[in-house]
Amino acid sequence: MATTTRTTDRGTAYFPQLAAERLDIALCRASAAVARAADVHAAEEGLGVGQHLVLQMLDAVGPCSQQTLSEELRIDRSVMVGICDDLEQAGHVRRERNPRDRRSYAVTITDSGRRRLAEAQASIPAFLEDTFHALTPDERGQLSAILTKLLQAGTGGPR
Repeated sequence: MATTTRTTDRGTAYFPQLAAERLDIALCRASAAVARAADVHAAEEGLGVGQHLVLQMLDAVGPCSQQTLSEELRIDRSVMVGICDDLEQAGHVRRERNPRDRRSYAVTITDSGRRRLAEAQASIPAFLEDTFHALTPDERGQLSAILTKLLQAGTGGPR
């Protein structure tokens, strides 16, 4: 994932200095670049990032409410409705009244959704390799551990 850095009139690149001084800015820019790459990949696959995540979670944990999907996947509730609508229209999920809470719907992955998820999952290793090619396998592991730690600290998890 190439990033162009413009130089100032003095011939020095400013952003690397800013990124070194402001970890928050560097992380935001890196996150945005990875998100753009994921969106491009998803468009090529014909399955949106949010749709992929919903299918993956439903396959892993079983039926759950749209609210639970929204909270666990950190996807705004109003966006989640559209994602579930699209997946249901494609036949990848079905929504039924939740037997434990009649006010909510249980979203369930279908056989079609499992097949679509398997197709999408097959392309993930190549996408990750392309996106993170600048990092060694050890650096990828370190990045994963660091991001996990940051996310846990930001969500009230263990410190």
